Amino acid sequence: MAVDLHTHSRASDGSDPPQRVVELAAERRLTALALMDHDTLAGIPAAREAAAALGIPLIPGVELSVEWPTGTMHLLAYFLEPGPGPLQDRLEALRNGRAVRNAAIVGALNDLGIDITIEEVEVESGGDSIGRPHIAAILVRKGAVRSMADAFDRYLADGRPAYRRRPRLEAAEAVRLTTASGGVAVVAHPHTVAGSSEGFADAFEAFVDIGVAGIECHYSEYPPPLRTRLAEMAAGFGLIATGGSDYHGTYKPGLDLGIGHGDLSVPDAAYDALLAARPREAPR
Repeated sequence: MAVDLHTHSRASDGSDPPQRVVELAAERRLTALALMDHDTLAGIPAAREAAAALGIPLIPGVELSVEWPTGTMHLLAYFLEPGPGPLQDRLEALRNGRAVRNAAIVGALNDLGIDITIEEVEVESGGDSIGRPHIAAILVRKGAVRSMADAFDRYLADGRPAYRRRPRLEAAEAVRLTTASGGVAVVAHPHTVAGSSEGFADAFEAFVDIGVAGIECHYSEYPPPLRTRLAEMAAGFGLIATGGSDYHGTYKPGLDLGIGHGDLSVPDAAYDALLAARPREAPR
């Protein structure tokens, strides 16, 4: 059997409501699911209700963009419950940073002659955490670009004319806050911080030093040999080899929940290892 430990809903930048993400997991006969929306836990209650009705174990959590010496890194904070907590209390500030960045992006697009408003972006999102995919979807619908990928390539990716930075936590601080909140920190899609075996080895060693528990090795965009190699490297550093589809619904066409591009299968052992890695002391 298989699990999917990296999915997104309409609470952030996915196209499906949280309960629909859980329903898809049941349809694909997954044995566990993690909902990891960006900077928000707003989708967890609805997802949890659906998961309880369908008998699917659900891991609540968030995905964070954090600062790393080589640039931006994504961190998955598993077992983060809605409500107050060390990391939970920082999420609102991160979402506010998104709001300021989104307004700046819309302004930059207007300066480039593209008719788009922040009100349209808010309607498109329908959720708690608004991001660049919502802006990209509007650009596609208006015919300003050919596709979501084209929107990022031409305007929204780092280095493109409408890209704007936003405040982020430092990686070590994000890991510390995750652990203090009773969670487990895992680095998502590590190709963003390294591109070679030597680079991965250096990065994995640094991750261990700051308290990261795992690496997302079984990732949709990686060919099977790379998934295997990363999992072996992770094991060598005592890190959990996790994985997931990074499902976003229609915002990532051709990427399906549970199976990625059709060849993804994240083993149950990844879910079991995350459960075993939870801090033994209750979060303060």
